[in-house]
Amino acid sequence: MTASREEFEARLRQIGADRYHDKHPFHHMLHGGECTPAQVRAWVINRFYYQASIPMKDAAFMSRVEDPALRREWRSRIEDHDGHGENEGGIERWLRLADAVGLDRDYVASKQGVLPATKFAVDAYVRFVREKPLLEAVAASLTELFAPKIHADRIKGLLANYDFANDRSMSYFQRRLNEAPKDVAFGLKYVLDNADTQEKQDAAAAALEFKTDVLWSQLDALYSAYVAPGRIPPGGWQPGTYELALRATA
Repeated sequence: MTASREEFEARLRQIGADRYHDKHPFHHMLHGGECTPAQVRAWVINRFYYQASIPMKDAAFMSRVEDPALRREWRSRIEDHDGHGENEGGIERWLRLADAVGLDRDYVASKQGVLPATKFAVDAYVRFVREKPLLEAVAASLTELFAPKIHADRIKGLLANYDFANDRSMSYFQRRLNEAPKDVAFGLKYVLDNADTQEKQDAAAAALEFKTDVLWSQLDALYSAYVAPGRIPPGGWQPGTYELALRATA
């Protein structure tokens, strides 16, 4: 039986309550000031691979959209990350964070040293959006429903616990607090409007679960490589390399 609009939205939100990566032990360490400088740097390096892939994912989505209105609405997501006009973009803001934690930004931008599991997870997400029905592709983006809280917690935790954190180095997360609500309002309405059968609702919910798996698996890879058992796979970034003296970011 097809759920009501309200029931289906509650189902989607429960997926976040149960599965979002804010519950991962690595994020508890990061936000609580328990990560070593090397662990923070490993997170910045690997998360960049995801950040840099988001506009590629959105471009793949737009290439399949025939409705100009939907393309116009979705286009801002690419501009938010790549930059447009006076908006330098999320990718540049992430590289500013790399500067702040003492990494060679050219190395981070090269995507070298990214863990294999990070690549597999992120590439699977891009492929999912490129190949799945539009409803499922949009539903997968609805992890943004849960992102404002993790960004707020991250800003608070990093500012309280790490010397590199200040308004400039935290600008990526500050900006997303304003950008994400707009994106998620549109995406949620699209999914609720178009998931009008039980089959479509199940497919959309499965897509959102898949995306939570993508995010969770990236943190599993980081934890395994740089926390416990601390087994860095071949090709993964080695602490002590591509690091710079920490410099002022104010």
